[in-house]
Amino acid sequence: MTKNSIIFLIIAIIIITGLSTGIIRYKELMFNDKETNSTRSKNEKYEQREHPYGNPAKKGPMPWEFSESLQDIQKKYGTYTRLAAFKAELPDPLPGEHYNIAHAADLLRGTVVKPGQIFSMNNNIGPYTRGKGFKPGPTYKGDRLVETIGGGVCKIASLLYNVSILADLDIVERWSHSMQVPYVPPGQDATVVFGAKDFKFKNNRENPILIWADTEEDTLYMAAYGSGLSPEVKWYHQILKRTKYRTIFHGSKDLQPGEERTIIPGSDGLKVKSWIEIKYPDKDPERKNLGIDYYKPMNRVVERGEE
Repeated sequence: MTKNSIIFLIIAIIIITGLSTGIIRYKELMFNDKETNSTRSKNEKYEQREHPYGNPAKKGPMPWEFSESLQDIQKKYGTYTRLAAFKAELPDPLPGEHYNIAHAADLLRGTVVKPGQIFSMNNNIGPYTRGKGFKPGPTYKGDRLVETIGGGVCKIASLLYNVSILADLDIVERWSHSMQVPYVPPGQDATVVFGAKDFKFKNNRENPILIWADTEEDTLYMAAYGSGLSPEVKWYHQILKRTKYRTIFHGSKDLQPGEERTIIPGSDGLKVKSWIEIKYPDKDPERKNLGIDYYKPMNRVVERGEE
């Protein structure tokens, strides 16, 4: 194993540990400390509650809403109504990951989608290459974490998905991750792979949609602006199946015999059904099914002292 490979392996362990910690914090928050996952019905339905990292931004202005650059575009297209907004803290991002997210937000910011037009993340922000200004970052590949150019841009795709849903826009294409991610709830994430998987939405309104995105420290903000009425949207999820993660042990000479150290906490695989309830001030409530997502287990990895 080369020196670079060893360095990336260490980085990957750090990233996965951060991801798993975020997932565990989410479970503790959503399912209540007094009631473990194993005691709940696998088919129990629940309304999305506050998440430790990613939530709709319903109150207060977004960081950019008094900027002249936003106001100039709003005046040109008449997009004065904030239809939806979402923010997500990025737990322990690496330099390459943080850079790619901020760079993709810069490329996305100010995008205008005309009525009837389909927005494609790959076409508007990709390809995720060095030539487009991206750097190496972490990416899920199956049940592993690998390094790819542009790794981290899926956080842009995930927030685009949430903003599109909250603005009641038509989703044309969306893919979930292979394993749970910590920055949005299961069933609310999206991933992209240039040339293979894209995120697309259609502007189903009669007026233009303006997309704005930016980062502040380790938080990503995104919003959609338009005109007319803004919907009230609630997410609902149902866990149809849970697959318990496995624990894998590795010998370590750095530990005393019998001593153990958890490197990756692990997370269960999930089969999740999602839907939303949409309310407009002048319409009856409407339910929209969003399909079923499948997440593989992330194995728990433990080092154990050798005899």
